[in-house]
Amino acid sequence: MVLIFVRTIFLYVLVLIVMRFMGKREISQLQPFELVISIMIADLATTPMSETGIPILYGIIPILGLLMMHIVISVINLKSIRMREIICGKPRILMFRGKIDEQAMIKENFTINELQERLRVNGVFNLEDVEYAILETSGQITVIPKPAKRGTTPEDFGIEPEYVGISYDLVIDGKIMTENLVKLGKDYNWLKKQVSKFHMRPEEALIVVLSGNGSIFCQRKEVK
Repeated sequence: MVLIFVRTIFLYVLVLIVMRFMGKREISQLQPFELVISIMIADLATTPMSETGIPILYGIIPILGLLMMHIVISVINLKSIRMREIICGKPRILMFRGKIDEQAMIKENFTINELQERLRVNGVFNLEDVEYAILETSGQITVIPKPAKRGTTPEDFGIEPEYVGISYDLVIDGKIMTENLVKLGKDYNWLKKQVSKFHMRPEEALIVVLSGNGSIFCQRKEVK
């Protein structure tokens, strides 16, 4: 039992590291080759976890081999547009200028009901509101509404909004985010002064965030 536990922890850490090297994507955004590799890695890791008679190297070596394969394919995708199209495919327009492309739907094995479902997921409930619907290589649907149905922007009214930068976490669960303070050109004394306005020290805060417009959000940590 102890051996199975140790093997499981080791393989879990290995798979976690391998998936981390593969990048940051949601499952729904994986390219076909990435999804295949992910499934194979999961399957290869499962057997050595429970079968103590199988050397753990029988799981480690194939997993590392798949990682190398992923790196090679990723490099090929970066270098060659043609190979990228062969490996990942190309986006396909399912609706063009408000009209459903039946041939494209057939080639992608897409039904009308599936198209309507994907449009609803994108917040579009009427086919007549769609100018373009594009099936991406990841399987996601990108919807471009007709001009009359698009949301208005400040630019439509000739308004230029004030610039707002990104937010920075300064304290998380009582821990000072020193790296972010350095990026902002601030120090602990500045942080202490800002947090003191909320009648606490930085170490007592659950979270302190400096927003893009310069305001501070601060909440005290209650659970000790």
